[in-house]
Amino acid sequence: MKRTTIIFLAVTILMTLLSVSAAAKDTNESVITENNSGGNMKQIINSQGAPAAIGPYSQAVKANGFLFVSGQVPFDPATMQIVEGGVEAQTRRVMESLKAILTEAGCTFANVVKCGVFIKDMNDFAKINAIYGEYFPENPPARFCVEVARLPRDVFVEIDVIAAY
Repeated sequence: MKRTTIIFLAVTILMTLLSVSAAAKDTNESVITENNSGGNMKQIINSQGAPAAIGPYSQAVKANGFLFVSGQVPFDPATMQIVEGGVEAQTRRVMESLKAILTEAGCTFANVVKCGVFIKDMNDFAKINAIYGEYFPENPPARFCVEVARLPRDVFVEIDVIAAY
């Protein structure tokens, strides 16, 4: 996929997320809104089993047969504090947050078709990959993994997913 296409897709998703009402931000309720084209509906997904959004975005959005899950970072959903214990503990927390959001949306990891993995240090790739692989024992989704200069609150890993439902 060309870089311009990826950037366009990312901007489109961001614009969609920014246009959503914040009504469901702190609840487990879903909000259904009509998009600007007038026909397709989107549903905002929020799970108490994952950290609340820390900005103007939703945990996930269901639209047109897909579930777009925002990048999850290793915050304890009860305290909103970073999980301690190193990259393995942080990766497991991220995967559990993704699982909670997928479950809230009526999906499982088997529905996931694409993952984006952002890591602070590529030297941690094997550790992150081992835990990630536990959640995708068969037929894993397409994925990219990149090392980034910095993640929110200096965590070690962030993962987003797209699922088909």
